[in-house]
Amino acid sequence: MNHSANINHDAVLRARVSLLGSEKPPVRQRVAAYRILVQVSPLAYLSRLAVDLIKYSREFADQPEIARALRAESVDAARRLCALEPGRQRLLVTSLAALRNQLDLMDRKEEAAAVRREMALLESAAPES
Repeated sequence: MNHSANINHDAVLRARVSLLGSEKPPVRQRVAAYRILVQVSPLAYLSRLAVDLIKYSREFADQPEIARALRAESVDAARRLCALEPGRQRLLVTSLAALRNQLDLMDRKEEAAAVRREMALLESAAPES
């Protein structure tokens, strides 16, 4: 089966149009567009999705579970990008740090510790610059 058969081309077109307006769309709208566009151009949109998910999560400071879920989605996007393009660990570390901060706020110590360990492994494996 052809991969493009699973893609809603109208949704892709609407997502592209929403990003091409004369003014920068709100972060909620950008996240929605990037979620669609990563299906057709993952290398172009995964990093944007990861970054904007962190920004969007800040709008949910009063709803910690939603903020945590958005930051976890950011980590997933960054992991996908690292799998496609090795050497993009900096974005993954940034996404993990945002998730760790949210877990700390929620007093989820064990989960935050696991994220810290993953960050330490990534930073120790990073090439010297």
